[in-house]
Amino acid sequence: MPHELKYTKRHKVLRPTKATNIANRTSIHSRPIEADGKRFGDWEMDTIVDSFGHAILTLTERSTNFLLMAKLPEGRKALPTAKTVIRLLYPYKNSVKTITTNNGCEFAAHLEITKKLSSKDSDKVIVYFADSYCSWQKSVIENANKLIRKYIPKKANFINFSDRKIMEIQMKLNRRPREKLDFDTPKNRFFSNFN
Repeated sequence: MPHELKYTKRHKVLRPTKATNIANRTSIHSRPIEADGKRFGDWEMDTIVDSFGHAILTLTERSTNFLLMAKLPEGRKALPTAKTVIRLLYPYKNSVKTITTNNGCEFAAHLEITKKLSSKDSDKVIVYFADSYCSWQKSVIENANKLIRKYIPKKANFINFSDRKIMEIQMKLNRRPREKLDFDTPKNRFFSNFN
């Protein structure tokens, strides 16, 4: 039947990553099993970009869906992006265990993030890189970016969004009850880990 052809099941082929632009990258396949999204302290990061070359860094804690956002004034340059990641995560440095991201050139300075966020007493905070074309390997941040896009549409120019406006969006999303959290908010769940 013609309508049955429309719904044929397609098998996903797992392709090896083509990323060659990032030196000393650690594959997601080396990430510890405990970093399955249930343990507190595992983060995902990404950037959302506009068509004018501006970018916003997004970070999400996997178990609580707690979101951090910041504009990247220098666009997707690696070292300034690393400095922004460090600035956002530094207050929670002692609880950060892993960071998972994609193979974007803006994350090429991942060793700087590892160096600054790793404390001498604990294990290294390693940045793990997902396989190419496998956004499902970092589904928490992809979902967060989708929610952000309701406030910042794809055609928007990020210049029109002040740092204060970005913070307001972050606060709204962190106070939004989530089914995954039994309708608690990411903010409550995140900070309950520090009591």
